[in-house]
Amino acid sequence: MGPTVRERADAVATFRHIAVFLMETLARWVPTAPEFEAKTLLGRHIWEFAQHADHFGHRTAELRLSLHQSRAPVPAYRGVLADLAALTATGDRLAALYDAILPDLARRYESYLSDTDRLLDEPTVRILERALADVRRMCEEHTAVRRERPDLVASDSVVARMARASAAVRDCVDYRPASAGAAAG
Repeated sequence: MGPTVRERADAVATFRHIAVFLMETLARWVPTAPEFEAKTLLGRHIWEFAQHADHFGHRTAELRLSLHQSRAPVPAYRGVLADLAALTATGDRLAALYDAILPDLARRYESYLSDTDRLLDEPTVRILERALADVRRMCEEHTAVRRERPDLVASDSVVARMARASAAVRDCVDYRPASAGAAAG
């Protein structure tokens, strides 16, 4: 049957929160990254995350939430995001984002797409398919930068730790409890 309207709304609002978080994190990283290639890569991707946040934000209103409503993920996933934001070395930041966090986010988008009714939830499906294509391209662009700047690498432990932490959070959505007496929608 797929998720209810309320569950879809919570998921989309959570995806918006994540997109805004990543946009803001990358925006904080750009001034502190001395490498031009990193600044350029992050700058393009700030804009892309802003676009994702905008699309998700419009969809929240269609799913009975307010326009551009965000919903914080479960505490464990907020911790993963906080750990990402706390990294200071450019190589660690790039590797954690593009080799751990974004592949995990792509997996979450794919999971949502496999669980939802693609007809009833077509607007969300279209938004997620575009966002998924963007995330995959972002990772490919990072690979190209890494070839150009092999010095921008992280220790394997940073990537492994971030990948383990994000994968350990099965569902990042903090669903609202159903209202007493409310009909499922």
